Amino acid sequence: MEDYNRFEDSESSSGRKRDEVFSKAIKAGKRTYFFDVKATRKDDYYITITESKKKTSPDGNFFYEKHKIFLYKEDFEKFTEGLSEVIDYIKSHKFDDTAADSQQDMRLSDPDSDL
Repeated sequence: MEDYNRFEDSESSSGRKRDEVFSKAIKAGKRTYFFDVKATRKDDYYITITESKKKTSPDGNFFYEKHKIFLYKEDFEKFTEGLSEVIDYIKSHKFDDTAADSQQDMRLSDPDSDL
């Protein structure tokens, strides 16, 4: 799994303020997860989490299927607690020592898996 950090300038080439403040991309097989910190017009921050999957259309062309959620600061604590709880559950019940086995188990339970 690869990860990337990206900081954006606050000004675009047209001089308009960009809403993207910080971005982290994590490549995991055919999927890439993007964690983006964005700013509202009132300069309040929120997070977008995007899952991007590379797919092939019937005519052989590639395209990306994307799913996105928005997470606002008033929900950060509850989201973090819930995510930690489910990750801890998986680690204590089905987590193998090797990352490859864990990824295979997760893909087998994913109905949208590309396997």
